[in-house]
Amino acid sequence: MQYYYMDSSGQTQGPVEEQKLRELRKSNSVQDSTYVAEVGSAEWKTLADTLPAEATLTGGAPPPPGESGNVPPVEAKGPPPGRKCHEIDYEVIGDDIQVVEIELDPGETVIAEAGAMNYMEDGVNFEAKMGDGSKPEEGFFGKLMDAGKRVITGESIFMTHFTNEFGIKRKVAFAAPYPGKIAALNMAKMDGEILCQKDSFLCAALGTEVSIAFTKKFGAGLFGGEGFILQKLKGDGMAFLHAGGTIVKKELRGEILRVDTGCIVGFTSGISYDVKRAGGLKSMIFGGEGMFLATLSGNGTVWLQSLPFSRLADRIIRYAPSAGGKEKGEGSVLGGIGRKLRGDGD
Repeated sequence: MQYYYMDSSGQTQGPVEEQKLRELRKSNSVQDSTYVAEVGSAEWKTLADTLPAEATLTGGAPPPPGESGNVPPVEAKGPPPGRKCHEIDYEVIGDDIQVVEIELDPGETVIAEAGAMNYMEDGVNFEAKMGDGSKPEEGFFGKLMDAGKRVITGESIFMTHFTNEFGIKRKVAFAAPYPGKIAALNMAKMDGEILCQKDSFLCAALGTEVSIAFTKKFGAGLFGGEGFILQKLKGDGMAFLHAGGTIVKKELRGEILRVDTGCIVGFTSGISYDVKRAGGLKSMIFGGEGMFLATLSGNGTVWLQSLPFSRLADRIIRYAPSAGGKEKGEGSVLGGIGRKLRGDGD
């Protein structure tokens, strides 16, 4: 039999054979109060309860954790009492091109957009499901309606559910497909609701409801562009949004903030959203800032991004020779000769 055990700093050690664990007990490296768990089990017990001193040694150790296919499944874990969402731990890794690493207890689940997963440890299984899993009692027709709403936002019909089906904590990481930063939002501290751009949602704890919200004002719907259809996140757990470039957090206290529509990442439910003219006719046509700007007002928090992906893509296409663009920068003549020598186009 093999076991994991907690050392004095609370870190998981092992697996070790039962004989080794008994030797550690004799040398006082572990005590009877040390918590241990049998490989393949989600239950942690004290060493005294697991291996009584008078118990005889047993053999037939199960396979190591790398062979997770032979590990008995762990029962799905529900949210803490009084909560809707699973309580997950996380770490945001990196500086400008970030990854969020989620630590899942046995039976815990995190949901994510299709294709957002970066890596995951053995023991984490994933499944594409029609819906976010926030309403387990919902029937097929309800899930189909939710999937139809996701199609409107341009997202995949399915969401991916990542569940830790191993007996100890496992990790799974998510990253967006373009450079930027990740905002970790505790929705329990934000009245349980956040509105965000449809492409900014990355992942969230199971129990988070991911739906769509149409802007209520005609101007926002007609000229809002990306801001016309927003995603609504509801829950009391952790949710993670991705922003291009740098994230700027603004706290509004009855103030008004005017923003390029593509620069909005998300905002709390106390913020009112509308679209208004950018200025006079000359400024609208020649100002280079677009004809309309988003207007955010009220009381709450706003998250902005310094570099929307659409703006980055437009600039790349503008200067991409293969797309009919022109080279910009020093040595453009020599650069053109170099492309001729390489055979890159005519």
